[in-house]
Amino acid sequence: VQVVESGGGLVQPGGSLRLSCAASGFTLDYYMLGWFRQAPGKEREGVSCITLRDGNLYDTKSVKGRFTICRDNANHTVYLQMNSLKPEDTVVYYCAAVLFHGPVDSWCLYPSEYGYWGQGTQVTVSS
Repeated sequence: VQVVESGGGLVQPGGSLRLSCAASGFTLDYYMLGWFRQAPGKEREGVSCITLRDGNLYDTKSVKGRFTICRDNANHTVYLQMNSLKPEDTVVYYCAAVLFHGPVDSWCLYPSEYGYWGQGTQVTVSS
């Protein structure tokens, strides 16, 4: 099982970025992927999750209306579209996978629920 993030970079406040998480090594229909972020010295925070089979999803309140998670099962990829970026969004973003399909709720944003992690991609929001 492998997940690889890409798409991070430098963007001005108010700008947009799209992160990608490419998944491989497992039967995708039965997995859930989540996006997390972590600032230096702080705990990893859940951002969004989505089940690959049904597209059930959940977002943390701090990104509702700005970030959108979606899946492309044909390409085995999950995206995080980030709009209206703020300087406080400057952190490393991680993708993670866990074997699960069904309804989701806030529990899907707990890092401890996931067993497979990517290496992370840095997002920097600065003028």
